[in-house]
Amino acid sequence: MKGYLGIDVGSVTTKLVLLDERKDVRWQLYTRTKGQPIVAIQEALKLLERDTGNGLTVLGVGATGSGRNLAGHLLGADVIKNEIIAHAVAAIDCMPEVRTILEIGGQDSKLIIIRNGVVVDFAMNTVCAAGTGSFLDHQASRLGIPIEEFGEYALSSSSPVRLAGRCTVFAESDMIHKQQSGHKVEDIIAGLCEALVRNYLNNLGRGKEILEPVVFQGGVAANKGIKKAFEEELKKEVEVVQNHLIMGAIGAAILSMENRGDNGSNFRGFSIAREILATKTFTCEDCSNSCTVVSIAGEEGAIASWGGTCGKWEGNP
Repeated sequence: MKGYLGIDVGSVTTKLVLLDERKDVRWQLYTRTKGQPIVAIQEALKLLERDTGNGLTVLGVGATGSGRNLAGHLLGADVIKNEIIAHAVAAIDCMPEVRTILEIGGQDSKLIIIRNGVVVDFAMNTVCAAGTGSFLDHQASRLGIPIEEFGEYALSSSSPVRLAGRCTVFAESDMIHKQQSGHKVEDIIAGLCEALVRNYLNNLGRGKEILEPVVFQGGVAANKGIKKAFEEELKKEVEVVQNHLIMGAIGAAILSMENRGDNGSNFRGFSIAREILATKTFTCEDCSNSCTVVSIAGEEGAIASWGGTCGKWEGNP
């Protein structure tokens, strides 16, 4: 088998996909990062190697996500791109006519505006946790409801309660108050979905023209209550694509395919999954920027460094 790897390392989840030369997903993994991205990357590689055996030829590797530099240098990625580009590339490949992408991940959210197959505007919220997957996970756990059933509870509501959704602290306090007031759990959950959608659109959608087709991506797209709330607030149909969980990784793999060089991939091989790896940081004092540089080292010494403003350390051991 020949194929292209795409990895999306986020703060909450790590996604790895293998695309064949027709861009079909041949293998995929969606797992928790658990605050240990190196371990998550290595475990993902081990599973891929186990499932594909020795017959896989890696033609290209793309990395994205908040941990893209770590993953990219560790794996020997041919392309390292941010999440905006990766999600847009995957969505356009899946639905060429797409004009708006709603994406909500574990710790951040994004709104991407596309016209004629080109990203013309975007907004990203990495500050407020209200509306992200981790916040919904926390509320599901507090209510004693599996997160997989959260959306079904929201859909069963006949009268959603109005909740404050502009801040995680206020939203949770308001939910507790509504519970103590005797409101039904399903009405509280539906109200939470509506509040989080309002928060998303107020933070990211202000001044932006949201046109159909609208595609909803990311882990939160699996929540039917959030999807319904978006449709009611936007008064537009919102489509959840089949591979919504792994679209960032798919986009990274496609980018590696489109940027394939004549000399083959820089992929460092599956042996990296078994190496003892460590990272360290230091402050570069060569100029007044005093950049904090991150470096990663394996059993045979330094692999790569990154993080400097001027690019001096980018990719250098």
